[in-house]
Amino acid sequence: MIHVFNYKDKNYIYDVGSGSLHECDKPTADYLKAKELGEDIDITYLTDEQIKEAIEDCEALKEAGLLFKDEVKTYPMKSNEVKALCIHICHDCNFRCRYCFADEGAYHSKRESMTFETAKAAVDFLIKNSGNRKVLEMDFFGGEPLMNLGVLKQTVYYAKSAGAKAGKRFLFTTTTNALLLNDETIEFFNEEMENVVLSLDGRKEVHDAIRKSVNGKGTFDLIIDKIKKFISLRGNKSYYVRGTFTAKNLDFSKDVLFIADQGVDSISMEPVVTEIDDLQIKAEHLPQIEKEYENLCEAYLERREAGKGFNFFHFNIDLEGGPCLSKRVSACGAGNEYFSVTPNGDLYPCHQFAGDEAFRMGSVFTGIEREDIREKFKNSCLFTRKKCENCFAKFICSGGCSANNYHFNGDIDEPYETTCAMMKKRVECAMHVLAKKKVGNTTENL
Repeated sequence: MIHVFNYKDKNYIYDVGSGSLHECDKPTADYLKAKELGEDIDITYLTDEQIKEAIEDCEALKEAGLLFKDEVKTYPMKSNEVKALCIHICHDCNFRCRYCFADEGAYHSKRESMTFETAKAAVDFLIKNSGNRKVLEMDFFGGEPLMNLGVLKQTVYYAKSAGAKAGKRFLFTTTTNALLLNDETIEFFNEEMENVVLSLDGRKEVHDAIRKSVNGKGTFDLIIDKIKKFISLRGNKSYYVRGTFTAKNLDFSKDVLFIADQGVDSISMEPVVTEIDDLQIKAEHLPQIEKEYENLCEAYLERREAGKGFNFFHFNIDLEGGPCLSKRVSACGAGNEYFSVTPNGDLYPCHQFAGDEAFRMGSVFTGIEREDIREKFKNSCLFTRKKCENCFAKFICSGGCSANNYHFNGDIDEPYETTCAMMKKRVECAMHVLAKKKVGNTTENL
């Protein structure tokens, strides 16, 4: 399978089977679109010589295994060894964000915090069920995790001790809205957290319109200096400032650049997943969103060339290496190798299923009780998502988010098309970024 696309004045061919990216001229791109992809493209302007050159160049790449290469048939890489837990250390929050899928931290239930007894049982469950895995991951989530910081710290120290005894090493991550960050917590994070994710939606007016405090006021002024201080003290350890864009700020490239201007060099900006009508991303918004990704791509490259570059999560793409193909077709591991743990110890496939009794799989005290749910997620992979079969981005996307698929289409194997459209555009922009950054074995000129 090949994918031929235009990015402004550039023409690219992506060969799915080999993972090769090629830059070509317009005649070659149009010829392939018309003759190989069957698109309604006018190629009457092409001369016989142009057609001959296009065919010869394509044949040369085909013989080299860089074009029209058969896709490797591989099986998903899945096991019953648990590799990670998302610990809902607190089902409460000091923010009241409008788009919150977690019911403003309560997960459609009571507001509560996890006890150390439950957190300890979660650590023991992970170690017991991790098989031969030597590196285990634990993500602290909420609500707002820092509202239960004492238990969070106890859990980290216990996990490190118990892990060492079992020959395991733990990697920790925390997601926070930054309101409760202080010098002591920053020091703890810098010592113990492999990664920290901080929430900021961008410009003050954008952030404050959605991310409000309990009293209904905007929270931008309460957190911006704390985020800046955290970054200044983080050193070379990983972090991300994560934003969410909605139908209210379809010009989200401005928010990404605003965040970068605050001294942030690791940024993620995600489309909202919600059914709230005035916030929901809809098909009618896609043309503007696609244009906005291009705007961001151009600004991203300009800043990089000027020595003011930053890391934007969705423009990171590796066509040469990265996770092996077996892992990429396996998707994220939710519900099989990865579970979410609510404050009372209940187990769910991931944080976006938490609180939905239909997906309660057991508890850290009793273990997995619903093997049928686990089998459903274990068997789910790129190849069970039939709509992905002819998608050029399938080995990069892995079939999308199971939770989003379920919540919008009622089936974890039924991709949510609006998200798919945005993903495809992001991948094209990422490929353009890659072509600008590097000319090597996977980037050829036709």
